[in-house]
Amino acid sequence: MKLSYMSGFGNEMESEALPDALPKGQNSPQNCAYGLYAEQISGTAFTAPRATNARSWLYRMRPSVRHTAHFSPVSYPNWLSPPSTGDHDLPIGQFRWNPVPLPSTKTTFLNGVKTMTTAGDVRSQSGMASHTYAFNDSMTDDYFFNADGEMLIVPEQGRLEIQTELGILEVEPGEISILPRGIMFKMGCVDGAARGYICENYGARFTLPERGPIGANGLANPRDFLSPVAAYEEKDTPCSVQVKWGGKFYQTDIGHSPLDVVAWHGNFAPVKYDLRLFCAVGAILFDHPDPSIFTVLTAPSNEPGTANVDFAIFPARWMVAENTFRPPWYHRNIMSEFMGLIYGQYDAKEEGFVPGGMSLHNMMLPHGPDAEGFLKATTADLTPQKLENTLAFMFETRLPQQITAFAANLETLQPDYIDCWSGLEKRFDGTKEGKK
Repeated sequence: MKLSYMSGFGNEMESEALPDALPKGQNSPQNCAYGLYAEQISGTAFTAPRATNARSWLYRMRPSVRHTAHFSPVSYPNWLSPPSTGDHDLPIGQFRWNPVPLPSTKTTFLNGVKTMTTAGDVRSQSGMASHTYAFNDSMTDDYFFNADGEMLIVPEQGRLEIQTELGILEVEPGEISILPRGIMFKMGCVDGAARGYICENYGARFTLPERGPIGANGLANPRDFLSPVAAYEEKDTPCSVQVKWGGKFYQTDIGHSPLDVVAWHGNFAPVKYDLRLFCAVGAILFDHPDPSIFTVLTAPSNEPGTANVDFAIFPARWMVAENTFRPPWYHRNIMSEFMGLIYGQYDAKEEGFVPGGMSLHNMMLPHGPDAEGFLKATTADLTPQKLENTLAFMFETRLPQQITAFAANLETLQPDYIDCWSGLEKRFDGTKEGKK
């Protein structure tokens, strides 16, 4: 099947896989075309303001209540939700990991998700969790939906084929996908194996940040977010549906595929976005703005201007500021930063932070360029320079990110990460006249 998409983030859209499957002028006619059932899925409260109200109408072969039966518990011990972390003795600190190894035996997406950090509380619908995934076997007769939160998926290696209720997304490294809370899907790997990152957001839905003084243009544009056209799967054979609910997992067996939506309309839908279309902005004289200018998506909290979770990227871009230390400055702040590298090098840490790797700098713990990065930046010829072939990202939250037992005991944890700053010796000389 040829993949096709519709443009727009949060826009009202409509799609049908069969002609005239969508009713005209109303949402729930007495009898739908083709013998379909009308069903609404709501991503916000019914009474949410029009600007933030999210819902879609689905026209499907069976109502989704038929896609659930008697649930029984299942276990994914390495996929955790806050406040759970598992037991470990690792104290606070700055942490960095090399990539999680690809599996050597058949592993599906659900078995391949490993939680690195948790923040907040899934039961109060606040906070987030950062995961890594690595799998090599596509889901065939198994389906999944996450009732706890939406999932932001960031591939690092291998293309994904995500078959959802509303259609099919193919997502490659350099792109991201957002799977809304409650949307059923199955995950396939196109290239034999896949690895990447997930931000599981339990708070307010991801949206585009306000541009403020930037104005009407720049950063991520809504039209570059793509939703799938309707594509149904008619399969009347044994299947299973698994759900994550309240931090636990359950499974039910049914006799058909739940991906049976023939038509849909609304603004609550999975999307994908090409990060290479992000229009970065920056300084054109001296110093550089705060890294918030690299925010692609934000999930706001009840405190204005402070996110439950932000998703920011550090893409290829020009560096032109004069008399300026160009890498990120040394800093401490109230946000907790989980970073990953999709490809290339990160300019503040050219060694040790590799594609597929991860780092965590928690709230108020200092961090910044390593000693080599500092030396390079303070001796560089400050001509215009373009950073190319680089794409790093950050899941940033106002909450402390707690390390899980899996992350604490992961064999790729770099025990000597703190040493990357050991070469930052005292440079002060009070006998020298200050530069004016």
